[in-house]
Amino acid sequence: MNYAKPDNVRLNQMKPLLKVLVLAALILYSYSGFGQILKPISWQYHTSELNEIGELDLIFTATIDGDWYLYSSDFDPELGPMVTTFEFKPHNSYELVGEIRPIDPKQKYDEIFEGDYTYFIGTGVFRQTIKLLSESPEIIGSFFYQVCTDIDGKCIPFEDDFTSANFGFVNQSRSDPFPPAFENQIESTQENFEGYEGDPVNSTMLGFMAFAFLSGLIALLTPCVFPMIPMTVTFFMKEDGTGNGIKKGIVFGLSIIGIFTILGLGVAFLFGADTLNQLATHWFPNILVFLIFTVFAMSFLGMFELTLPSALVNKVDKQADRGGYGGVFFMAATLALVSFSCTFPIVGSVLVLSAAGEFMKPILGMFAFAMAFALPFSLFAIFPEWLKKMPKSGGWLNSVKVVLGFLELALGLKFLSIADQAYHWNILDREVYLAIWIVIFTLLGLYLLGKIRLSHDSKIEALGVPRLMMAIGTFTFVLYLIPGMWGAPLKALAGYLPPMTTHDFNIVQLLKAKRSNGLISNSICEDPKYSTFLAFPHGIEGYFDYQQAINCARQQNKPLFIDFTGHGCVNCREMEARVWSDPKVLNRLKNNFVLVALYVDDKTKLPENEWLTSTYDGKIKKTIGKQNADFQIARYNNNAQPFYVILDDQEEILRRPIAYNLDVDNFIKFLDSAKDEYYRRTSVVRK
Repeated sequence: MNYAKPDNVRLNQMKPLLKVLVLAALILYSYSGFGQILKPISWQYHTSELNEIGELDLIFTATIDGDWYLYSSDFDPELGPMVTTFEFKPHNSYELVGEIRPIDPKQKYDEIFEGDYTYFIGTGVFRQTIKLLSESPEIIGSFFYQVCTDIDGKCIPFEDDFTSANFGFVNQSRSDPFPPAFENQIESTQENFEGYEGDPVNSTMLGFMAFAFLSGLIALLTPCVFPMIPMTVTFFMKEDGTGNGIKKGIVFGLSIIGIFTILGLGVAFLFGADTLNQLATHWFPNILVFLIFTVFAMSFLGMFELTLPSALVNKVDKQADRGGYGGVFFMAATLALVSFSCTFPIVGSVLVLSAAGEFMKPILGMFAFAMAFALPFSLFAIFPEWLKKMPKSGGWLNSVKVVLGFLELALGLKFLSIADQAYHWNILDREVYLAIWIVIFTLLGLYLLGKIRLSHDSKIEALGVPRLMMAIGTFTFVLYLIPGMWGAPLKALAGYLPPMTTHDFNIVQLLKAKRSNGLISNSICEDPKYSTFLAFPHGIEGYFDYQQAINCARQQNKPLFIDFTGHGCVNCREMEARVWSDPKVLNRLKNNFVLVALYVDDKTKLPENEWLTSTYDGKIKKTIGKQNADFQIARYNNNAQPFYVILDDQEEILRRPIAYNLDVDNFIKFLDSAKDEYYRRTSVVRK
């Protein structure tokens, strides 16, 4: 006979199960959210075959988790993101030949850092050639690198070691303990691929092709091309009415597409991905393109005419007179040559902007350009009645040419700016760049209104609505630019303007300096260490040393807000620009907390008496960044930025830490709930 057990008996029997469940929950909690050491990358080591002169390649192969990417080694280390760096300990058993070589990394322009970087997705390969001076070389080294993801805004730097054993030079098996990750970085960063979901480069390929297609449409409006549309199409309509003219019109369009696509194919084959990478950063191609843009701008404005040698044009034109489909092809070639002076700057822009380290980009770019360029010729051949509705060429075409000339002048400055920033010439600082743009677009607006006439312009009797609307848009753009002369960020143009650090007269910074006047504000208790080279945004005052900050928090009876950040952390900058700048957030940060920013990538070396030995990996931490990174890992079991922690006066966490999240309301709730919990725990009377 079964009797129901008393409640206290059942409870006692359930206690072991409850203990297990609680323990499991604690374990799961320690591996989730704020407590998580990540290693989304693994490395394999191989060697190439030994050649006849005793050289071989050491091959480092990275396998990268799906939503992560690895920064490469071949972009400007001053840009911001952490460049992958390899260090080899010298030994008389081998010698290095050349430098480390990344194999076919992808490339992207970043608007926040205002420069190009290279990276790997899925798999990354680096090769270092060495010359063997012994059968058993003693190879010892380390490498520093960074992996990031935009799924949840994490970015993690690592340091790994390698020896001869990894490459099989000695009969040892590789031991691969969990690497001392985050704290040994050179430069931490977090890259933001706007709206990235998957491969950021591939996601922008369609956008690039759309730009190239639009460029082809613009090229049709130039004076070298537009008048040729009815002239050329009329040629195909002289057939016997059997539809042969339509066929030849289609062949003509396909021939144009083929000619320009072959141009893109030639660029890809002749230069390759590595050389195309250099087009975006090296001073020579950038200065060359700047000069080309300037020369063509002068031509568009009417200073002189640029034409190809007539002998070349005539020779191709004679081939077009042969008739048949071969003649149609040569007629397309004639059109391409005749339109050279108007289309070259546009074609050149497409080719230069395709320099992203991909073989297919210039090919697809020129294909899209040619599609737009050839489209009207084929359509007018198929629908000849459309020709009667076309506007007649005249003074408006010259106006289009002049407008393009102004735009060429403005856009050409970008290439000069790239070289100027990369080589620190300081000849085109931000305010100089803006001043030139303001003058150029003001003159363009006056030209559109008919207040300026060039020598080959016809007089404007009446201002048309399209021209008026363009003038309004131009002057609106000028008004948008003007505050930038005094320090306005102009975020919409971040990818085109030099960085704010090149701005000599920044009234925002001057006002902040005047307001502080060298005095310590009420939000801090003493002069912050490292404040000569570290700073908070938006006029916030705080510390850059944890011990100083926690002492001040106790003295002021405020919770301590810890910002684990990095100089090269893009998502950190985005949080500051889009979340911290909100008045409600900024007011709370300035008044309710003592702040400390712990830069995990700062390379400032500390005096020897301040070096620390890590309890995490046993290594000596000699720099500010390495100590801060070690602190984050050891204390909070986390190695990604941005990472925000709020503590009470006993250094206990008030609310679960958060990371990258652009939801302002969520950030406010995080701050308010932590503050409420602080006053609940302490005996401080809430103000």
